[in-house]
Amino acid sequence: MLRVPGRSVLRRGRSAGPASALAAALLLVLGPAAAPAAADGSPRREFTVQDARITESSGLAASHRHPGVYWTHNDSDDGPYVFAVDSQGRTLATVTLRGVTLRDAEAIALGPDNQLYLADIGDNFNGKWPEVWLYRFAEPAQLGDQIVQATRYRVRYADGPRDAEALLVHPVTGRVYIASKSDKDQGHLYQGPETLSATAVNTFKSIADVPWVTDGGFSPDGTEVVLRGYFWAKLYDWKDGTITAPRSVGVPFQRQGESVTFSADGRSLLFGSEGKQSEVWRVPLGDPTPAAPSPSPTPSAPTAPGAAPEPKSEPNHAGALLLVVAAVAALFFWRRGRSSG
Repeated sequence: MLRVPGRSVLRRGRSAGPASALAAALLLVLGPAAAPAAADGSPRREFTVQDARITESSGLAASHRHPGVYWTHNDSDDGPYVFAVDSQGRTLATVTLRGVTLRDAEAIALGPDNQLYLADIGDNFNGKWPEVWLYRFAEPAQLGDQIVQATRYRVRYADGPRDAEALLVHPVTGRVYIASKSDKDQGHLYQGPETLSATAVNTFKSIADVPWVTDGGFSPDGTEVVLRGYFWAKLYDWKDGTITAPRSVGVPFQRQGESVTFSADGRSLLFGSEGKQSEVWRVPLGDPTPAAPSPSPTPSAPTAPGAAPEPKSEPNHAGALLLVVAAVAALFFWRRGRSSG
């Protein structure tokens, strides 16, 4: 679900006059043709989701059991469904979680032993829900429509309720992590218990500061982490529960960048977006550029060990571009409205 730092949630079905005209203009700019096909080694369009039911693809996980298949799901306002989509954007399976009612599913991740985790962790009120839920189920051996039984895990944060959109499951240890969001352009990486309990509440504790994140994931070997926002992405080294050495990754310009996953071979990242007929882009991983250190003109509070620097420059640059586009679009619609009136 789209939430801009310092702004309220954008809701469907509400007319906002000039604001709605501006939103329409932005969607035109950020639509499917926002970026051209690229040369080898650069971001390229992998596929377009064809299923008309998938309108808010909020999570993405590359299957290891079924090469070339990706698991995704809708955001809020949908049932307990997970979709298997192939590299041509065709839906090969719809998996229904028996007896599950989702509130705001935001992420999906693949863990060890072909176990899929669906994260119902969104909180657009940024702290209304006292607990959130994770659902674990076995990735189907055969693709096709089916109903599965999922194990539910109750989750609470040690420092209180919050909004989150990113779920990471370590491919070796199976330990679960959640990256939160905040209206203050700052989030945290939370670590779950070594083993999740299906009968008791699982308390997740903050282990690092991270930027305002919409999704993330582990590399197949568990040595790297990717985190993304709407207009940026970073790769981090991962060792013993600590993220270090952030490197910038080129991100395709998308309408509402909400998902990311490593490819099954770990050689690429795939970026997804919400919206009808949303596109998934592949970004090959070569030698990512090290993140430039942020200037610190004034002293700041010390950062906890393992904390990841916040890449503020990327969102600010993208935000500046959007402001320019928004200003031009708003002027265009205002003038057209006056001339027609």
